[in-house]
Amino acid sequence: MLQSPLWSGALPAPKSRYSGRMESVRIDKWLWAARFFKTRSLATEEVNKGHVQVGANKVKPARELRVGETVTVLQAQIARTIVVKGLSGQRGPAPVAQALYEETADSISARLAQQEQRRLRVEPASAIEHGRPTKRERRKLQAGLDARWSATLDD
Repeated sequence: MLQSPLWSGALPAPKSRYSGRMESVRIDKWLWAARFFKTRSLATEEVNKGHVQVGANKVKPARELRVGETVTVLQAQIARTIVVKGLSGQRGPAPVAQALYEETADSISARLAQQEQRRLRVEPASAIEHGRPTKRERRKLQAGLDARWSATLDD
């Protein structure tokens, strides 16, 4: 068997990001693993929309995230500021996911204040005096709209 002078016969050890401790992970993968988003594609979409910031900068989904960085995630019009405590590229149980980050005290108080405001907000349906229209009332409303917004030409 012929051997190449460039090949010594021994294969080098495979370089794997997951052997040992991780130094960094893609932000979209981390957001999915930390259970901020249900799927990784949703996490990627939100990052692309600009709803995720590292520090004060908008990022791309391939941005490598490291322990100790501050991430701001906008979910359902609520901004959450978190500090990365651990890295994971795999989605696991919720208690493990919650150990990957810590929400800042300012973020928690702002989120609770927003929840309280939403709870005290006036219900839009309460502005309707008599509730939903009945079938007969809907027909009257529709008849009035049909006569008013007719597509036929008037002679």
